[in-house]
Amino acid sequence: IFPDVPVTRKGEEMPMGSGKGAPEFFVARVRPGTVMFEMAGVDEKTAREAMRLGGHKLPVKTKFMTRNTPGETEA
Repeated sequence: IFPDVPVTRKGEEMPMGSGKGAPEFFVARVRPGTVMFEMAGVDEKTAREAMRLGGHKLPVKTKFMTRNTPGETEA
């Protein structure tokens, strides 16, 4: 995920017309279902707690998912 979409703004006292404003900041478009964070090397309980705490700081609903990689056993 990379913020590559510029959001432009015109100055406060700018008259109508006179072109587009300067880029104010950049945003990233994230579609539903996009994996935003991946963790490796920690146990699932620690990962769940870290994602729960971090998820509260995001303005979107989050979901914790796991996957079994080759060589990994399901407990």
